Amino acid sequence: MSAVSPLKQTDGAIFDLIEKETEYQKKTLRLIASENYASKAVMEATGSILTNKYAEGYPKKRYYAGNKYVDEIELLAIERAKKLFGVGHANVQPHSGASANIAAFFAFLDVGNKFMGLDLPHGGHLTHGSPVNFSGKWFKPVSYSVEKDTEALDYDKIRKRAIEEKPKLIICGYTAYSLIIDFKAFRGICDEVGATMMCDISHFAGLIAGGVYPSPAPYADIITSTTHKTLRGPRGAMIMCPEANAQRIDKAIFPGMQGGPLENVIAAKAVCYHEAMQPDFKTYAAQIVKNAKVLAEELSSKGLRLVAGKTETHLILLDLTAKGITGRDAQAALEEAGIIANRNTVPFDTRSPFVTSGLRLGTPALTTRGMKEGEMKHIADLIVKVIENPNDSALKLKVRGEAEGLCERFPIYKE
Repeated sequence: MSAVSPLKQTDGAIFDLIEKETEYQKKTLRLIASENYASKAVMEATGSILTNKYAEGYPKKRYYAGNKYVDEIELLAIERAKKLFGVGHANVQPHSGASANIAAFFAFLDVGNKFMGLDLPHGGHLTHGSPVNFSGKWFKPVSYSVEKDTEALDYDKIRKRAIEEKPKLIICGYTAYSLIIDFKAFRGICDEVGATMMCDISHFAGLIAGGVYPSPAPYADIITSTTHKTLRGPRGAMIMCPEANAQRIDKAIFPGMQGGPLENVIAAKAVCYHEAMQPDFKTYAAQIVKNAKVLAEELSSKGLRLVAGKTETHLILLDLTAKGITGRDAQAALEEAGIIANRNTVPFDTRSPFVTSGLRLGTPALTTRGMKEGEMKHIADLIVKVIENPNDSALKLKVRGEAEGLCERFPIYKE
């Protein structure tokens, strides 16, 4: 006789909604570049008894008693992060990528200081200078952009912009840029203008861990990252830096802007670092990039325009302008067809961020399910059919059936 779920007994409404979400994830093709499937080990740690522990402070320097094993867990997470990314110091307490970036700003800037980041419509992030975000409200952002003809970064122009503006901090690392970043070039620019080099690797941390994307560790003064996305861990974040910057980073997190850390999530971070150090993770990371390139090539061959003309990473940015459909409408039509993607601005977009001219796709989650190049070609065909016929209900129903068939062949959790 199977045990009755405590959650089902306590709160049937939430239990039922989680069951529905589970089925939804099982039966849909997830192409959101920032989503992935955490392992059952990661989820077990996240839902563990560590949820009960308050551990304000740092290992061996807590403000509460009873942290003997919690300290060991956090120290293990720190050591694994340092080893995985080749850094001198790691702080594994940030609750999210945004909170990690807030701490980075507070560690190296004073309120009102000037910094540089990639313009949001060109692939930057809200925390890199959006006027509605803390970064744009409390600090003075100046932006750089991609070039109109190549839709790629021009490092000479970024250098000239930095010389003109003299920012105290420069951010590289983005959410919708499909090309590899030249971290050495950014280091040179930062040195020339005396700026702190901050790298936000949230999107491609797993690719770095898997050896298929260059590491900023030899160059950056501070590295922030989420632990989900390509790293395939729990929802959370981390900050890494050379040992020389450790104290100012730690103080910015606690007591600067966070109290008690989520030790259950920190344990799950330790698990995901361990998983990312295994040989099969390198294979996984390489397959993410292979899948993205094949998916991009197939979409391009079928008439969809790739921003920057290609991908070198896990993500693809499509400009749908020539197809006469907005990103919002494409996203909605694909969701009806069992394909989950997200609308996204494209460089020099004339539409609002709520509508957009673009669509962002990513291959981390599909690759976790075991899909490879052959499946990417099939999925590209499905995407194009829906985008070209967004109002064809019969077609979307047929595509949904094919999407569910793929999902059945490649379950999220084999057991």
